[in-house]
Amino acid sequence: MKERSWHRHWPKGLPWSLSYPDVSVGAIFKGSARRFGQKAALVYRSQVYSFSELYRDSLRFASALNRMGLGKGDVIAIHLFNMPQYVIAYYGILLSGAVFTPISPLLPVDDVAFQLRDSEASALITHERLAGVARQAVEGTGVKRVFVTGDEEMGPPFRPIDTGSLDDGWLSLGKVLCQESPMEPDVPFRPGEDLAHLAYTGGTTGRPKGVMLTHRHVVANTVQYAAWGTGCLPRVEDGGLVLEPVDPALIGENAEYRTALGEAILVNITPWFHAMGTIGYLNHPILTGTTIVLHSRFDPRTYLEDARRYQATTLGGAPAVFHALLRQIDSGNEVFPSVRHISSGAGPLPVETIARLQQHFPEAVVVEAYGMTEVTMGATSNPSGRSGLRKPGSVGIPVFDTDCKIAPVGRGEGSLPAGEIGEVCIRGPQVMKGYYRKPEETAEVLRNGWMHTGDLGRLDEDGYLYIVDRIKDMILYKGYNVYPRELEELLHSHPAVAQAAVVGKPDREAGEIPKAYVVRRPNSGVSPEELMGFVNASVAPYKRLREIVFVGQLPVSGAGKVLKRVLREQEEQGGHI
Repeated sequence: MKERSWHRHWPKGLPWSLSYPDVSVGAIFKGSARRFGQKAALVYRSQVYSFSELYRDSLRFASALNRMGLGKGDVIAIHLFNMPQYVIAYYGILLSGAVFTPISPLLPVDDVAFQLRDSEASALITHERLAGVARQAVEGTGVKRVFVTGDEEMGPPFRPIDTGSLDDGWLSLGKVLCQESPMEPDVPFRPGEDLAHLAYTGGTTGRPKGVMLTHRHVVANTVQYAAWGTGCLPRVEDGGLVLEPVDPALIGENAEYRTALGEAILVNITPWFHAMGTIGYLNHPILTGTTIVLHSRFDPRTYLEDARRYQATTLGGAPAVFHALLRQIDSGNEVFPSVRHISSGAGPLPVETIARLQQHFPEAVVVEAYGMTEVTMGATSNPSGRSGLRKPGSVGIPVFDTDCKIAPVGRGEGSLPAGEIGEVCIRGPQVMKGYYRKPEETAEVLRNGWMHTGDLGRLDEDGYLYIVDRIKDMILYKGYNVYPRELEELLHSHPAVAQAAVVGKPDREAGEIPKAYVVRRPNSGVSPEELMGFVNASVAPYKRLREIVFVGQLPVSGAGKVLKRVLREQEEQGGHI
């Protein structure tokens, strides 16, 4: 790989290019189960689950699927909250040779049914609290087996689900696991061809699309970010994927990469049905031997209590998570010295928020990264090492073997110079195979090896990427382009603002006018006029906010991303959230 502009700021000690082992995703868990054994992989409701224990149960589930005739080429859906059974089901599916498709437990019946039909799923794993939705959704689909589990199935004490009142073909996941031996399935894999994930996009326009990701895509993206953050390189050991330090002197509490393999502790609420969750908060921590303190729902107070109780070294999630944590911390002015790394993705993290995080987590490196489901999870990141150059407001530089360019908007194929705004395009080993059964939509975004993301951005002279906005979020005011993120950054810099989102409100004369939805901090008495004056004093006349509405909360997705689509729909209907 030839030298790029961003190589001047490359993570210390690491090569520009990696060698990606030709293994299946199951090799990630196999290697870590052997290396970390009885070490805690998960802590859930104070119960500890070891790497070897969860891996054995994954093998049991894989064997059960194969015995039932499910395996190579079959699509199996997971419709669960974050819980230990998710880990078992996920790796069991992939070890069996089947394809994993995640379904959000927050979706209504029609959306669940659509994904089951569109993915041609053969089986479903669901939760007893979701059984009513699942029962309706599977009607008229190709789903023949439904595995149901519950909060008590993992014990202790072990309480398998009673499926006597459920439909034919419904089985207790716990009972199935008890009846199987943990044998490694004899499944031949072609990592570069065989699908591992059929992950559906958020469906911001029309119905969601299934993103086809092979085992090689998932392994490559997991290894890219694991190497980036730990200073280690991948290798295969007895069929399992493991990491080894590129230079042991670079790793340690006072070294470049502060947390050694097997020593990180992560408090996680990022949902595993989301790309960021599956790669960044499941495969990545499993590969690096991280203990995951798992929460199935987000409560800021409980999250922070566990961060202190377990001396968490790592926190991560979407910007909405950090806004909520800061609101909770500000009331007590706490400091968390054990935290060494904070990672944010799924949306822009305001510069003001980064500064406030540094106050409460003084030992942490705060890193913004960028990606999307179509690139498995991620494509860029600020350097994670202590000496790395991190630029607030930037989502960093391309990770290993990844290129980024800015193309003219509207099917442009060229590259714009540094500083100019255009469409972000990504090329690398993590870019998807395509959309499932949608060749025309695939051809629209995959052109000449580049993934056209639909995001507006710019590159600086050092090759650092700055996301300006989604193309569809850009506001057109009297023919001028207005980028909501610029206004949102200014709003977040005001001490009375906890959260803000700006959208275009339809206007007969101007086309659209910038309107802000703002969540105020507690006990703030700021008025809309005062806040509007604060922002508008710093921008050109055509960019000025024309309206501000205070709200109790902003609509967010299950992954914590602000749903501007909902705000725009409200504006089109002439109402408020």
